[in-house]
Formats: sequence, C-alpha cells, structure tokens
Amino acid sequence: MQVRLVPWVFIILNCLEYFCSGQPLKGQRQRRMLPYVGHGCPGGCETCSDSNGCNSCKPRLFFVLQRIGMRQIGICLPSCPSGYYGTRTPGINNCTKCKADCETCFNKNFCTKCKSGFYLHSGKCLERCPVGFERDNHSMECSNIVHCTVDEWSPWSPCSKRGKTCGFKRGNETRVREILQHPTQHGKPCPPTRETRRCIVQRKNCQKGEKGRRGRERKKKKLSIDGRLETGRENKERRSRQESREDSEHQEKTEQKKRRSQNKHPKPAAISTGL
Repeated sequence: MQVRLVPWVFIILNCLEYFCSGQPLKGQRQRRMLPYVGHGCPGGCETCSDSNGCNSCKPRLFFVLQRIGMRQIGICLPSCPSGYYGTRTPGINNCTKCKADCETCFNKNFCTKCKSGFYLHSGKCLERCPVGFERDNHSMECSNIVHCTVDEWSPWSPCSKRGKTCGFKRGNETRVREILQHPTQHGKPCPPTRETRRCIVQRKNCQKGEKGRRGRERKKKKLSIDGRLETGRENKERRSRQESREDSEHQEKTEQKKRRSQNKHPKPAAISTGL
C-alpha cells in the first residue's frame, strides 16, 4: 500500500513547486519575457517586449499606450494622436489623454476643440454658453453677442416733389444713416436707416433751365423704345428719321389741300369757234 502512494507523492510535490514558483515544469517551452534592444523592436522603439510592445522610445518620439482588445501595448510616434497632448521630460516623452469632452487639447486644463454637443469657451467645453455669449454652430464655440451699430443721421435732403425742387408748395425731405456693425443671432436688431417727412416751401415758378433731377436725367440719358440707353449716333439717326417722316407728312398734307382747292375751282373748258 505504501509503495503505491510514492508516485502520487512525487506528482503532488511537482505541482506545488510549479504553482508556488510561477515557473513551468521542466521540459516545457518558456515564453520570452526579457526586453529586446535594437533592431528586434518595432520602428521607433528603444526597448520592447513581447507582452508590452515598446517600453521606451528613441529620442524626440512620444510614448503612448494603445489598446488592442483587452491589452494595452506601448507605441512610439513623432506626435501625439488626436485626443492626447504631449509632455516632454528628460527621461521620456509621454502622450496623455485629454478630458472626456475634449477632442483635442493643449494640456489637461486647456481644450482646443470640443466633441459634438459641447462649445469651446476659454479652453473649456461647455454644454451651455455663459451669459453674454451665444453658441456658434459653425465653429462650435461660444462667441460674444454683437448688437447692431449705426452711424449718425445725414442732413435732411432738399425739399422735393417728383424729383423737382420748384413748382410746388408741399413736398418731402429724406435723411439716411449707414449700418456700421450687423448684429449676431441674439444681438439687438438694426433700427430704421431711412426717414422721410413732409416739408413746405414757398411756392415759386421754375426758372428757365431749372428742372428737377429726373428732368435733367431724362435730358441727359434718353432711352429708346426697347429701354436701352441710346448712343449719340443712334439718337442723331432717330431724330433724322423723325424729321424725314414729319417732312413727308407735311408735303402730303400740302398736296391734299392743293387737290381739294382744285376740285372747288375747276378750270373753264376751252370753247371751239369752228373757224
């Protein structure tokens, strides 16, 4: 009976040795856990291992932990990826993850771009902009509320009626002002930029050559039948045709009068003497 128990005792002792020491039994292939150095590492790594990837990076490269499934391995990059910010130290250059609402950041306390649903304000990502600011959905930032700004009123224009400044008693005068700054979405809107009021002037007759603005414009720029602006040559040709047509009409009227006169006073017929 004791002889049969001896093999079992050796088996139990071997098992206890394996689990307590954390080492595999003799004859099994051990996994290579020691760090590699040099050309055996991925690009950019100074030292590495099978289980952890890069352990340290070459000079000026940033070390960042990348998740692959349930594992995290180290990689070395020339710059930190989006969502991380870099810190340089004499020992190692690290990439640290930004806050949860930051898409990109300068450091842990200063965001430069926010994730969807947040608006950037003074380096922070907010769901609601503070008082005095409004959400800009184009830049996804909190921008200042800008109110409308207008210039001073211009002087009142001369009293006129239908483009003329004479020949009437009651007319209108107008003043205008320009918009200097258009408002943003929630800013105060612009006030009216044009005002007109009734005016009274002493009635006077228009002097020779004194016509309103519209009369001067019509004299300066005559339009043809189709509405386009005539050139000087076209205007001269049109006048020549009109004068020719008027001369023809006048000549025709003269001939008609002459025929009617002849019909009223016919010439006496010649009498034959028969001699």
